[in-house]
Amino acid sequence: MNILNRVTTSMALAGAAIATAVSAEPPNVLFVLADDLGWTDLGCQGSRYYSTPAIDRLASEGMRFTAAYTAGPNCQPTRAALMSGQYGPRTGVYTVGGTDRFDTSMRPLVPVENVTRLSPQVVTVAEALKASGYVTGYFGKWHLGDDPEHHPSAQGFGEALTSMGRHFGFVTTPCTNVPPGTYLADYLTDLATNFIQRHRDHRWFLCVGHFAVHTPLEAPDEDVARFRDRPGVGGHSNPVYAAMISRLDVSVDRLMRTLDAWGLTSNTVVIFSSDNGGVGGYKREGLGHNDITDNTPLRHGKGSLYEGGIRVPFIVRWPGRIAPGSVCAVPIHSVDLYPTLLALAGASAPKGQVLDGVDITPLWFGGTISNRALFWHFPGYLGAGHNQWRTTPVSVIRDGRYKLMEFLEDGHLELYDLDSDLSERTNLAERERELAQRLLERLNEWRKTIQAPMPARREAPAPPARERGRRRPRTS
Repeated sequence: MNILNRVTTSMALAGAAIATAVSAEPPNVLFVLADDLGWTDLGCQGSRYYSTPAIDRLASEGMRFTAAYTAGPNCQPTRAALMSGQYGPRTGVYTVGGTDRFDTSMRPLVPVENVTRLSPQVVTVAEALKASGYVTGYFGKWHLGDDPEHHPSAQGFGEALTSMGRHFGFVTTPCTNVPPGTYLADYLTDLATNFIQRHRDHRWFLCVGHFAVHTPLEAPDEDVARFRDRPGVGGHSNPVYAAMISRLDVSVDRLMRTLDAWGLTSNTVVIFSSDNGGVGGYKREGLGHNDITDNTPLRHGKGSLYEGGIRVPFIVRWPGRIAPGSVCAVPIHSVDLYPTLLALAGASAPKGQVLDGVDITPLWFGGTISNRALFWHFPGYLGAGHNQWRTTPVSVIRDGRYKLMEFLEDGHLELYDLDSDLSERTNLAERERELAQRLLERLNEWRKTIQAPMPARREAPAPPARERGRRRPRTS
């Protein structure tokens, strides 16, 4: 059976009762998004060093997707896709910050200009759900603009507070008085549990955008102490990072307990995921970049379009609807969240706005979705040191078991069979030339249809960076 139509479960689906799709009463939706959490950074995803009992329980009570993808290899493009339901070429959001973040003067291509804020013209998923009667809230890292025009409070969220950059001593927008020593993950959870309590008699859509586990590595001392003497396993060994994951897990536990306390568990869909892959896998690629975690068996990490940069945990729980302990291998993408939530809410899609994803609720209930390819377009660079790159400009298609990458500097192709080579070590592009060309034709057609801008060829080399002064690269 084709992997796109295969759903495996650790227990038999409970027939029509579980296969029943959306109930007559639209559910609440709690979406928890971690930051930089890798595919293997959870116990239920294979880690034997990090401790995540609450998230593991969420998986045991719901469905775990093993081929969930983000829209980009770092923060902003994924967040834009989740809110808009659109691929990067439609929003113009491809990366974090401007395309001048890294000195690319020695490279043959000039990056496409990057959009750093989500256009107010985009009808967000929050606006669509709000129009359908949902109370909406957003707490945490937004990263799509904090000025009044672009803040989540102007993008469909009735209650919104944003914060990122630090785990202790953080500031918020709008500004609030935060007690000294407060840990950001705890503070966001306080806001979220209060929101749930206050709106328990209404339908609600709540996003908790954790800054954890993004650098700087900071966690309460008592949490770090629990891991300091624990032996590392499988490349997972950093006690501070482990403590940050543990605090994230505590947040999920508190949120689930709040749902239980107010009798909301059975009518609340809980979704947990991450915005990109983990910060690791660089040393194996010969890069002088700090490995915080290890994404093995996936190749590379955050900032790359190999699996380690874009494949992430994705768990969904809906008691009585989704079979406990189920596992789904069908590839899904950030752009699927928007149409999926519309289906749950019985809400209408915004007129005139293309949604690139599909409703994946049939997968939740043991069904199938139509075969479709997934796409990525990254027309820029992400650095890893002077003239070292986590990625150069690249476009990607995944169709069934195969993934084709076209690197735009020289046009070379890499083709991988992800069913047999999850670590992307055997490039089949030469051996399977006809397949590679068919996928390349589909990729070209998609780029043409979506009007994806291509980086320009640099007409003349710039002076060496040492003569011009080098820009210190940021590493997000």
